[in-house]
Amino acid sequence: MRQHGHDRRAGSMPGRRPDESPAPDAAALDPAEDNPEDTPRSRSRRTFIRTTSIGVGSAAVAAAGISGSTTASASARVRPLAAKAAGVPLALTPSCNGGETPEQMEGPLFKPESPQRTKVITPGITGVPLTLRGVVYDPDCDPLADTLLEFWQTDHNGDYDTSGFSLRGHQYTNARGEYRLDTIIPRDYWGRWGRRTPHIHVRAQAPGGPLFITQLYFPDDTRAYGRDFALLNARDQLLNRACVVALEARDDGGYDGTFDFVVKTAV
Repeated sequence: MRQHGHDRRAGSMPGRRPDESPAPDAAALDPAEDNPEDTPRSRSRRTFIRTTSIGVGSAAVAAAGISGSTTASASARVRPLAAKAAGVPLALTPSCNGGETPEQMEGPLFKPESPQRTKVITPGITGVPLTLRGVVYDPDCDPLADTLLEFWQTDHNGDYDTSGFSLRGHQYTNARGEYRLDTIIPRDYWGRWGRRTPHIHVRAQAPGGPLFITQLYFPDDTRAYGRDFALLNARDQLLNRACVVALEARDDGGYDGTFDFVVKTAV
């Protein structure tokens, strides 16, 4: 079963097709190659997967009626797609400056025991392809090998898979602290937990370090599913501009993205 982003309960938005945009006055929005796939890891390295904050996250989402402006100003971590078209050199972003990646709420739809894999696209999943790469650093800007990363997101319809593991998976960074995620651009979520701009949930844990949770977002000029990412981002009260990935459009219609994490290695 899938947790539907577009609420299909009786009496909810009758006659509305999934690809239609909400009415302007609708409720405001809520929120490496070196890595071997499917290799066994010690259960103790994944204990954080079993410790969730679903109850707290659910309450927080339900309480957040998303309207108004974003929670943080645009930062140098955003790499506009327009820059590529203008021929402007695109520096790798975000860079490590010792500042830790902002933490964000987990949300109610985390599911433990996801498969170990770098490609989370499963049969039947379509959408705008995204290859996301980056490095996980400690606050001293040293790359962190063997860091556990867990990803989950909506599909091209704005739905989460809650019965299986489509668009869900975990992996470990390689010896250089690098990760790679082959997925799709998520669509905005609109369902029982509120409304959110497109985003990817992330859990991270360096060896012996504390659990870190955040969410990744997309630039305002992202093009996918006919959605207005600038409007969706502006309405999402939970969005943090420091967590916007850098995107480059590809010739095949997909995107290459980069985002580097800076996480603690001790409490």
